[in-house]
Amino acid sequence: MAEGPDWVDVGSAEELAARSVQPVTVGRTRVALTYRGGTFGAISGVCNHVGGPLGEGTLDGDYVVCPWHGWKFHCATGEGEPGFEEDRVPRHEVKVEAGRVLVSATAVTQRNKKPHEPHPLARRPERAPGPIRVLGLSTTVMNHDLPRYSTSDALLETAVAHGAEALDCERQVIRLNDLAFRHCEGYYSKSARACTWPCSITQMDPDDQLDRVYEAIVHWADVILVATPIRWGAASALYYKMVERMNCIQNQITLSNRILLKNKVAAFIVTGGQDNVQAVAGQMLGFFAEVGCVFPQYPYIAHSRGWDAEDMERNVA
Repeated sequence: MAEGPDWVDVGSAEELAARSVQPVTVGRTRVALTYRGGTFGAISGVCNHVGGPLGEGTLDGDYVVCPWHGWKFHCATGEGEPGFEEDRVPRHEVKVEAGRVLVSATAVTQRNKKPHEPHPLARRPERAPGPIRVLGLSTTVMNHDLPRYSTSDALLETAVAHGAEALDCERQVIRLNDLAFRHCEGYYSKSARACTWPCSITQMDPDDQLDRVYEAIVHWADVILVATPIRWGAASALYYKMVERMNCIQNQITLSNRILLKNKVAAFIVTGGQDNVQAVAGQMLGFFAEVGCVFPQYPYIAHSRGWDAEDMERNVA
């Protein structure tokens, strides 16, 4: 066996070689132990981004992939992937003696965090001077090639137009059906620190288009009008897809005592051929209250022709 107090026995080489990446503890230090091409490597088990557990990640070629947000570090050197080499985690010495894997308790390189430009959405929300800004959010789903009449869309357009024409408000309408964006992937279920603002998906995927909604809700709108059809006693699937991705806004309150939505009014339009309007509106009110919105005296407008009204061509606003 090796001499010197700096070496720590972390286990049988035969057993540890069965996994390409695994977490080990060296003294009080978390280490990601790797095995590739017949050789062991050891780097810090703590990701540079927000502290994700690298030892629970995967190996992509020579790089350990953080299981939280996909940041990559070389399994032997700890350096970031090409273009981000300066963004490195500490490396530990490793050797095998008498069938045992030994890892140095003291890292032989230092951690270095390369400065990253903050995401544009991460800026502090500041209300610039100007007229009241009304945002309309359409959550109805339809075929782009075969469009149809939508009562919730029609009422939304009427409401937003009234704000602009009668009240001199600025207006913007976003149709979720026109955006390509991913479902919430539950990073907050991995760890509180794994849920970030802006959304982890938004930061990782430049093609994800929910950034338009975040920009409008957090940095632009004073009034948020959400329109949804009611289907089987529930709001549109696109509505839920959106609000699940808004968890990152609500989590900033509980995790960082940071309120992103201030002095914003929310109201809702719920229409369709189903009952249970009050429950749908109640869910929407509850969620937007939790992210910091306030409501007018009559916060939603809704109508339903009943669950058995299948002649939807007569259901016009």
